[in-house]
Formats: sequence, structure tokens, C-alpha cells
Amino acid sequence: MVLRLGQKVPDFVLPDADRKTRSLEEFTQQGNLILAFFPFAFSGTCDKEMCTFRDGFEGLQASGTKLVGISVDSVYSLKAFAQTYNLQFPLLSDFNKKTTKLYGVLQDRWGGLGYRGVAKRSVFVIDRRRILRYRWVTDVPSEEPPYAEVLRAAQKLSA
Repeated sequence: MVLRLGQKVPDFVLPDADRKTRSLEEFTQQGNLILAFFPFAFSGTCDKEMCTFRDGFEGLQASGTKLVGISVDSVYSLKAFAQTYNLQFPLLSDFNKKTTKLYGVLQDRWGGLGYRGVAKRSVFVIDRRRILRYRWVTDVPSEEPPYAEVLRAAQKLSA
């Protein structure tokens, strides 16, 4: 399934790094949302990406936008990842890969290691009504998202 701009995105319910159940509905009730799917915690580019989002978090909050990271890592890995890098936004575990598949970002083969079934690095900006307003997806694990473009898409929703 490929999500298209202007389409309502599918709901999900996933555990966060503290094993608390979180849902798309919960986040969109609080405002606009950036979902950042990433392949693995502690894997170089993912570390840099989440830290870049962390460092730009004030700009996101000022635009009234929430940020949530999602990977197929376990809640335990995500807890250690959040603590190591002082990530102050929720990290959700899609260990069973259901949400990653729903959003069309499940990568069959990852990198040269032969891993199967990880999230493609991707970013979705979703408004309060759960409508997709921005989408960026890459098949290249080492490619980072266009952060300034993501921030502009989020700020545009707040204008």
C-alpha cells in the first residue's frame, strides 16, 4: 500500500519505549504529527537522524507539531536508544511490522547484510484530521531525510 497526499492515514496502536500503549489518534488529538520511521536503533544514520530531530524539536514544538519515531526494534532497545541520546519524543516499537507494512514502508531486504523486514527511512507529516500532508521515503538506508523540508511542511500546517 502506498499512502498518497490528501489521504487519511491508517490508525495504529503500538507500545512506546516505556511499554505504554500509544495510538495515532492520541497523537493527532494533540495536534499535527510527524511520523519518522527508521530501520534500527544504534545504527549510525538512524542515530544521526533521531538526534537531528531531537535538536530541531523546539522548532517543531513551536509549530504545534508532535514528533514520533517508529522502528521494528523492541521496546527494550528503544528505551536504551532514547536514554543514550536523550530523545524526548516517543519512540514506538513496531516489532511485528504491522504498522510499517500499513504505511507501505516495510523494506524486504536491508543494506548488504541480508536483513529482512525493517522500516524504510521515511517521514510522514499528518494533520489533526489524520490526513497525509507530506511524504518522504527512501530505499537507501544511509540517506537522511530533508530536515528543512520536513520542518517547512509541519510549519505550513500551523500557518
